[in-house]
Amino acid sequence: MKCENPTQHAHNAWEKANQLAPPPKPPQLQFYMPAMPPMGLIRALDMRWWRYRRRRLFRRHILPLLAYDDQVLRDIGHCREDILWANQLPLKVDAIQALKARQKTCHVPQS
Repeated sequence: MKCENPTQHAHNAWEKANQLAPPPKPPQLQFYMPAMPPMGLIRALDMRWWRYRRRRLFRRHILPLLAYDDQVLRDIGHCREDILWANQLPLKVDAIQALKARQKTCHVPQS
């Protein structure tokens, strides 16, 4: 992997950070078991754990892209300011999805 060019390495890092899918919703049970925690609590814990893992993936794969120059970042469709902005978002916000949304809105081709 050390022989690939910086653009390919940056693209692979973006793909690795984007692999983690959200957890499935818990099933709706027909009955309530008294010893069972509420399904909303289970869902909240699952989502919190998922957000934590997504942020770790962002920090592990996307933040090291800042070491590349601006041309490589533009080749994969991002800029340094957008990545730094996404890093400052609160933990409740998925930084990878926010970065994708900002990329779509900010980099619309002008006619």
